[in-house]
Amino acid sequence: MSTLFEAQAPRPLADRLRPRTLSDVVGQDRLVGADGPIGRMVDAGRLSSIILWGPPGSGKTTIARLLAEHTDLHFEPLSAVFSGVADLRKVFDAARRRRGAGRGTLLFVDEIHRFNRLQQDGFLPWVEDGTVILVGATTENPSFELTPPLLSRCQVLVLDRLDDEALEVLAKRAEQADGRDLPLDAAGRAALRAMADGDGRYLLNMIEVLAELPPEPLLDRAALMGAVQQRLPLYDKHQDGHFNLISALHKSLRGSDTDAALYWFARMMAGGEDPRYIARRLVRFAVEDVGLAEPDALPHAVAAWEAYERLGSPEGELALVQCIIYLGSAPKSNAAYRAEGAARRAARETGSLMPPKHILNAPTRLMKDLGYGDGYVYDHATDEGFSGQDYFPEGMERRRFYVPGDRGFEREIAKRLAYWNKLRAAKGGAGD
Repeated sequence: MSTLFEAQAPRPLADRLRPRTLSDVVGQDRLVGADGPIGRMVDAGRLSSIILWGPPGSGKTTIARLLAEHTDLHFEPLSAVFSGVADLRKVFDAARRRRGAGRGTLLFVDEIHRFNRLQQDGFLPWVEDGTVILVGATTENPSFELTPPLLSRCQVLVLDRLDDEALEVLAKRAEQADGRDLPLDAAGRAALRAMADGDGRYLLNMIEVLAELPPEPLLDRAALMGAVQQRLPLYDKHQDGHFNLISALHKSLRGSDTDAALYWFARMMAGGEDPRYIARRLVRFAVEDVGLAEPDALPHAVAAWEAYERLGSPEGELALVQCIIYLGSAPKSNAAYRAEGAARRAARETGSLMPPKHILNAPTRLMKDLGYGDGYVYDHATDEGFSGQDYFPEGMERRRFYVPGDRGFEREIAKRLAYWNKLRAAKGGAGD
C-alpha cells in the first residue's frame, strides 16, 4: 500500500502513461487483440502460463499487470536479477495460502532467463498444480535460455519491436498528457522515433527531457541530437542479437546484396562487435559460398583479416568493408561445400576400403610380391599428362562429388573436368 508521501512523489512519464486496458497497449495487436492469444485468454477468463519474449520497451511488464487486473488475480512481481531461492519460497508459500482463500496468483518474473536451471525447475510443481500462473518476461531467446521442462509448460508469445506508427501514438499521448506539442519539426520528430529504436519506454524518457525545453524554436534532427543523448543500437555481442546480425550479414552476402551486407556490418560495429569475429566469418564465406567461382576470394578475405590485425581500428575496418564489397559482388558457388558433404557421407558408408594396389608404394619386397604398385601409370609420362586410371577403392564405383556451377571460374573447371572425363573413357576407364 502506497503512503501519502509516495503518492505525492514525481512519477516518470512512462509510468504515468502506462496503459489501463489491453486495448491501450500499442504495437501488439497481434497478441492482445480480440483474436490474439492474450485477448482470447482474457475473454475466456482462463489464463495459462506464458513467456513474453520481446525487446526492451515493448510492453511485457504492462501486459502482465493488465492480465492480473482483468482476471482478478493477485499480481506478484519478481525480478530474477534481485531474487534467489529464499524469495521464491516466500512467493510460493504466500500463493499457496492465497489459493486456499480462493484467490489465484499471477507471478510475473522479469528477466526470467537470469535464473539458473535449478531455479527454473523450481517453478514446475507450482505451475503444474495451478498455484501460480507464471508470466515470465525475457529479452533473450527462450530456446537457449530457458529449460525444456519449463518451456513445455508455458506458451511462448513473441512481442514485436514497436514500429514507427506505434511510437507516434505514444508521442501523441505524451503531448496530450503534457498539454503541449513537442518542440520538434517534422524531421526532428522522425529522428526522435528513429532514436527510440523500437523502445517505447526510451521514447517517453526522451520526451521528458524535451518537455523541459521552450516551445520555440522547433528542433530539427541535428538540434535534437544535441538536446538528448543518442542511444546505441540494441545489440548484445554474446547473445541472440549477435547471432541474428551475423546471420543477416552472411545471407546478404550470399544473396549478392552488397549494400545490405554493409548495413549489417555497420550495425555490428556500432554495437561493439569484435571485428576479428566478422573477419573470421568473411573467410568462412569465401570458401563456403564463393568457392571456386572466384578463387581469389579466399586470399582476399585472408588479406583483409591480416590487414585489420596490422592496422587495428578504425583504419583496419576499411579492409573489412572492401572485403565485404568484393565478396558481395563476386560470383557464388557452394559446389565445393556440397562436394565435401557428399564425400564425407560416402566415406562413412564405405567404411575402411583400401586404396587400389596400383597406387600404393612398395618399399619392401614383400609388398612388391603382393602386387603393390603393379600397373601404375605415371601421368606425366603420358602424352596428355593424364593416365585415366581409377583411383577409387576396388569394389567401389566411381562417384561424382564435385559438380562445378556455370558461374565465374567454375565454368573453366567444368571444361577441364569434361575433357579429363572424355580422356578417361577413351583410355578404358569409367567415365562420370
